Parts: sequence; C-alpha cells; structure tokens
Amino acid sequence: MAVDLNMPVLIVDDYKTMLRIIRNLLKQLGFNNVDEAMDGGGALAKLRQKEFGLVISDWNMVPMTGIQLLKEVRADEKLKAMPFIMVTAESKTENVVAAKEAGVSNYIVKPFNAATLKTKLTAVIGNF
Repeated sequence: MAVDLNMPVLIVDDYKTMLRIIRNLLKQLGFNNVDEAMDGGGALAKLRQKEFGLVISDWNMVPMTGIQLLKEVRADEKLKAMPFIMVTAESKTENVVAAKEAGVSNYIVKPFNAATLKTKLTAVIGNF
C-alpha cells in the first residue's frame, strides 16, 4: 500500500528554526499536510483534536519532553498505534533504549538531511 503524502503529520519542537527545517525536509519528500506544536502539551491537545498519520517530535522540550509525549501517546487507546519518530541531538545508548522501551517507532539524531529522514520514514510508514 502506498503512503498517503497528504496524511497529516505533526512535528513537535520548542525551537522554531528546527520546526522550519523539518517542515522543509518533509516538503522536499512530498509531505504537504504538516502541522506543528511547540511542546508536548500542545502536541497532545492537537493529537486529541485531529487525526494524524505520524508524529515527529524533539526529545528535549519543556515543560513536557518528547519522551513524556511518547508515553502519553502510547498510553492513549486512540493514539497508541500512531507512528512516532523521536529527534534528538544526543545519541547516547541509554536515550535510545529509553525511547525504544517507551515505544518509539524510530529515532533520528541531529543533524540530519532529507535522505536520512526518508530512510527513517520508510522504515516506519513504508515506501513513498
């Protein structure tokens, strides 16, 4: 089954520049239906209001971190199956393990480019 490039994607980062970078990379890959949130709480509110096909979230945010957001998503009956990609500047093994234990679909270490994002997305949602 082909991936619907019009599916809503939610990107979550407390840094406006990073939101813009990820939005531009997604656009390069053909995704045009991109929404954004500046923190985990805002993301959770949007996820409960509208159906998204994918979440790409930064790890380090306040007050709710990406890992806390991931745990909330996985604990929510309506959201738990949603593909969730974590973005972080840290590649520490314990972080990767913590994210995997929390149920992350995939993990991207910054900095990254469109090719890396496409590889991670393909692993999570299939070819597009």
